[in-house]
Amino acid sequence: MHIETPNKKIPKGDKEVFDFLTDLKNFEKLMPENIDKFELINEDRFLFSLKGMPEIVLERKGQTPNSQIILGAASEKLPFTLTADIVKLSEIETEVALHFNGEFNAMMGMMIKKPITNFMGTLSENLEKI
Repeated sequence: MHIETPNKKIPKGDKEVFDFLTDLKNFEKLMPENIDKFELINEDRFLFSLKGMPEIVLERKGQTPNSQIILGAASEKLPFTLTADIVKLSEIETEVALHFNGEFNAMMGMMIKKPITNFMGTLSENLEKI
């Protein structure tokens, strides 16, 4: 399953956006209002849950300075990645696109597609908080 958000323009430089996203505690600011729990486990992992959903642990899988951050599920039960692609438009403007990639059976895919799409949309909209 692949879900991506429209590109979001942010009135900040690419380094500032990258630095914000690589500090994983900042993801709490990007979460939807219905967040039930957020816990920074260490500098490379955080746990979160939304009301009515199970807890998910995300960990840093990779990063390329000022251009990309890849987070992935820490559990093999739900293998997926969440990637932020950062593109410098100017010294004071950056564009970010979020991509979700996961391997799920058809039934699971049908159940989670809408909640994941909504979650990704909220993360993208909340990028304005950087």
